[in-house]
Amino acid sequence: MGKIRTVLGDIEPRALGVTYMHEHVITHPPADVADRDLAMESIAAATRELTSFYLAGGRALVEMTPRDYGRDPLALREISAATGVHIICTTGWLKDKFCRPWVEERAINELADEMICELVDGIDNTGVRAGVIKAGSSLNTITPAEEKIFRAAARAHRETGALISTHTEKGTMALEQIELLRSEGVSPERILIGHLDHKPELEYWRSVAKTGANLGIDQIGKEKYLPDSRRIELILSMVADGYGEQLCLSGDLARASYWPAYGGWSGPGLTYILWRFLPWLRERGLGVAQIETMMVKTPARLLQLDAA
Repeated sequence: MGKIRTVLGDIEPRALGVTYMHEHVITHPPADVADRDLAMESIAAATRELTSFYLAGGRALVEMTPRDYGRDPLALREISAATGVHIICTTGWLKDKFCRPWVEERAINELADEMICELVDGIDNTGVRAGVIKAGSSLNTITPAEEKIFRAAARAHRETGALISTHTEKGTMALEQIELLRSEGVSPERILIGHLDHKPELEYWRSVAKTGANLGIDQIGKEKYLPDSRRIELILSMVADGYGEQLCLSGDLARASYWPAYGGWSGPGLTYILWRFLPWLRERGLGVAQIETMMVKTPARLLQLDAA
């Protein structure tokens, strides 16, 4: 059985617990990002929010901030140690808007080697090792820079076994991402497609699930994009169709205003899924075992990587 690689070291899959598969804890977006609500830079606020998450029953989260969006592995290690929350850090890059200056002049194998190094040896000189691989695409297209990252991600996956977790822009290009990764030898079962609740179409979700890939329903609590009542309808339909083991739930709360710990109360915070959304699923008839599969068993399965 493979280990799960956290910022504090490797753990056994059974030690993971309730897990959000796509979140952001510390981000330092590029200076040209005008919306500074996207800058989540306070270790103190993150410690407060993750403490609340832990008290609500959360035990782990995947921190999906890559290098080109201001990843901070030392801060993640400090926050994890202070709160008891297992944090899995990512290697890889985001969509073209952010990644192109970092990757356009580099070869695919060079990018793959960097990912492998961050997974096996550590990020820069921090001693913190990544535990998941990120790749992203733009709205309705996969640009040349993005294709390069997907191919590099696939090669890093083949070397380490690490999960490939993707960014889709408004849910588009999911099938194309899967096909691209498959062309590089990645089994769809080792892919988590992100942000599919930006494209809330049941047949589309079914088409992704039929490939064997996993689906990230990771915008929970963001009513401006989709009412949670609709998310619940889609989840119930997917579970009824037999795809419950391929679903992962999260909030992708990548704004300071989404967290009460930053002093505002308009956002859902990291406790929302545990205290509000999961009880709602139970009221609608989803069983405890089915919820445990989405929140505990599937994350523990997906996050295992080859020992290295």
